[in-house]
Amino acid sequence: MDGAAKRQPEIQIPEENHPALNAILGANPFVGLDPTQVVGTLTALLAHLASEPSTVAARALELWLELGQVAAGVSTVAPEAGDKRFADPAWSQHPLYRRMMQSYLAWRTAMHDLVNQDESVEWKQVEQQKFAVTLMTEALAPTNAFWLNPAALKRAFDTAGMSVVWGLRNFISDLWSNGGMPSTVDKRPFEVGKNLAVSPGAVVFRSPLCEVIQYAPTTDKVYERPLLFIPPQINKFYIMDLAPGRSFVEYAVKHGLPMFTISWRNPTPRDRNWGLDEYVSACKDAITAACEISGSPDCNVLGVCAGGITTSLMLGHLAASGDKRVNAATLLVTMLDTSLPSMTGMFATEDAIKAARDRSAEKGVLDGGDMARVFAWLRPNDLVWNYWVNNYLLGNDPAPFDILYWNADPTNLPAKLHAGFLDLFLRNPLTRGGGVTVLGTPIDLGAVKNDLYLVAGMTDHICMWRACYRATQMFGGRIEFVLGSSGHIQSLVNPPGNFKARYYVGARLPEDPDQWIKGAAENKGSWWDHWLKWVGARSGGERPAPKSLGSELYKAGEPAPGLYVHESH
Repeated sequence: MDGAAKRQPEIQIPEENHPALNAILGANPFVGLDPTQVVGTLTALLAHLASEPSTVAARALELWLELGQVAAGVSTVAPEAGDKRFADPAWSQHPLYRRMMQSYLAWRTAMHDLVNQDESVEWKQVEQQKFAVTLMTEALAPTNAFWLNPAALKRAFDTAGMSVVWGLRNFISDLWSNGGMPSTVDKRPFEVGKNLAVSPGAVVFRSPLCEVIQYAPTTDKVYERPLLFIPPQINKFYIMDLAPGRSFVEYAVKHGLPMFTISWRNPTPRDRNWGLDEYVSACKDAITAACEISGSPDCNVLGVCAGGITTSLMLGHLAASGDKRVNAATLLVTMLDTSLPSMTGMFATEDAIKAARDRSAEKGVLDGGDMARVFAWLRPNDLVWNYWVNNYLLGNDPAPFDILYWNADPTNLPAKLHAGFLDLFLRNPLTRGGGVTVLGTPIDLGAVKNDLYLVAGMTDHICMWRACYRATQMFGGRIEFVLGSSGHIQSLVNPPGNFKARYYVGARLPEDPDQWIKGAAENKGSWWDHWLKWVGARSGGERPAPKSLGSELYKAGEPAPGLYVHESH
């Protein structure tokens, strides 16, 4: 790799099945990961195995027999289809490397087979044990060691040892600037406001919590009813305004939707007392601004992940208050029922949640950078060891992907808001009326009669689609549920034109999500086009596009993407 290539990397658009994209967590302002839990889980697993000596002996015998076949060169053990660690031809063609790979895979499978999956055991305990075993087995993969990785050795030979120097430089850089974690993205080509978040617009409202951005129309006529985007609080809003051709904001504006977005401020410890009430109140302020500027009595709203939870709380509050300022709502990859299995709920025990609440209360914030690094270990192959090999053993720079840049640009979460989310996660109050109170009103989602458009991702490991589907039974309005074929983030960044994209729509909404999918129809393309028809029918008539942004009461100020988006964690 020459110096010029390192100085001027070209921005890449990742493929839909890129492992890191399917693994990144997006907004996960919840429990976190305590190393003592992992140790405790392994201890519990060892205690279980000690009580089942016959099971352990039988599986050990199977492993020894398989290892005998590996030594004899007749084993058929092979990596899983999506496992790219062993892509180098040496792993399949060189006798020694092939045996090393097969021995590792046989041992890895044996370790996972020992996880206690008894039906009487709670799903969280099973998932915790799977995770702890995964951490151990993936860390011990031969591909992670320089002397055992044929690709690393070839790279060192081909570059006369310079790859080792580059790898050491990358390692030292990550120790200094990335908390000791391998960097997942080359940030150098990106600049927010220059090649990310570039849709024209202006800040029309600013408070200590947020800015509201109005986007400039690009059509002669626009719909009467504005659309307000409510992003997650632990990620920057520009996931929906990523880059030209991949921007949801650009797409919506191009089709005549008067578009506004909230840009949350990055809180500091002095903002520790911003909670659910304050954020819902900020959303109401943003609605007031969007409606006044547009001359509309109401608006449509769109919430994503944790922003979708905030949106749902706001809808419940408005319903309880008799406030009609929201016409229809869209919720993307939003999990409101936390009782169903999910990655974020795996370690959500009372003790873990109390510890997480205490940590953020002590600091004043839940640090977004720390959270991103901790959650990377939930997908160790894709977000840790993949980059360990690429950055350190091969001496390569990580690729410059726009989505991964966004993922590495998190914000903090105020301690009070973090506590509020943790309470929702632990008590699961949104599944019952009056289980939680916001701005003095009890929240009953069944009283929310707005039309809703719900989107989930079929391969979403964060907000499992079946958990997202549960919302179809929680609201009282007419609901359209759409299931995309992608994961958590790729379900959002899904512009039309991707021939691989699919989405599923079903007219009936039975209680069982598996019954729904059986009756759902598959459609080619992006759900964006399907949503546009839905929201267009709920956006009123058309009117001439405004000649300028803002109004007398809400004057246009700082150009989009505003000031708050540039605040680092």
